Parts: sequence; C-alpha cells; structure tokens
Amino acid sequence: MGGKTDRLSGILAGVDDLRARHGSNPLERPARVEVSRVVAALASFNDCVRYLNTRRSGGALLALEDEAAVQDAIYLMLRPWLTDLVPENPTDRIANRYSIKDFVSQANRLVIEAKYVRDAGHGKSIVKELNDDIETYRYHPSCEDLIFFIYDPDGLIPDSAALERHLTSSRAYGDKILRCHAVIKP
Repeated sequence: MGGKTDRLSGILAGVDDLRARHGSNPLERPARVEVSRVVAALASFNDCVRYLNTRRSGGALLALEDEAAVQDAIYLMLRPWLTDLVPENPTDRIANRYSIKDFVSQANRLVIEAKYVRDAGHGKSIVKELNDDIETYRYHPSCEDLIFFIYDPDGLIPDSAALERHLTSSRAYGDKILRCHAVIKP
C-alpha cells in the first residue's frame, strides 16, 4: 500500500508544482503567437478597414482621423489572437515622465506602439519620437519585441521605406535584446 501512496503523493506534488508555475488552470493561459504573424496581420490593416467601410450592412464606419481611432482598429484586429492584449497601460516612470504603451501582451512579451501622422511637421519629426520610445521600452521587463504601427494617411513621412529599415532591427542593451519591427501604412 505504501507504493501507491508514494506514487499518488508524487503525482499530487507534480500537479501542485504545475499550478505554482502556471496558475490554477494551465489551459487558460494565452497562447503564444509568432511576432511575424502579428506583423503580417498589421500589414493587412488597410484591407481590413476597407472591408469594414464598404460592407453591405449599414454598420458603423471606421473614421481613422486620429491615433485613438487607429488604436481601436488595431485592437479589434488583434484581440482574437492575442487574448491577453491590454490597451493603454502606463510603463514605469523614466526620467521624470511616464510612457503609455498602446498595447501589451505579457504572454508574447511584446508591445505594440501605434502612431498617427497628423501633419507634415509630425511626419518629419516622428523618427525622434520613435527613437525615444525604443529607449523607454528597452528597460521594460516584458518587452522583448516592440512593434511600431505607423498610420500615415497623407504620406507625410519623407522616406517611409528608410524609416521602416531604420526601425526594423534588433538592439542589444547589455544582456537584453530588443527586437523592433515596423509597419507603415498606407
């Protein structure tokens, strides 16, 4: 009888260990999604918005006139796959200011930062804003991948291809690697 009790105790100890490491129900944990799939989904942003704005039903249209509207569309697109996607979450205070992450997925260890290019001056200066974001997120413990989605409806970024190349790279900060990705639309 002692053998059965020892085996049962071992099994229960294993279950307790799993619960301690993964929560009470490991099936409830959000699934990991490859970053390349998230970037590919964001690359289809215009197609999704076009469909919603030209569908047969008389539903609401997406008027992408500011950053908040772009964030709403991104959230609707990605939430079914990134089930732990959390909007507007303040990061730690750095250099006397807070930064607001547009979206974070803890399970995927990624942050999505959405930008809306509002005028020609912003189009020319957005690279500084993006570089500041990179410097902020390099310290965030849950950010291994930083995805920039930049909506430039009027084509005000002087060289969007060069900006995309500049942003899309891995950066090493000591023993931490921050992988940056960029999608610029339309």
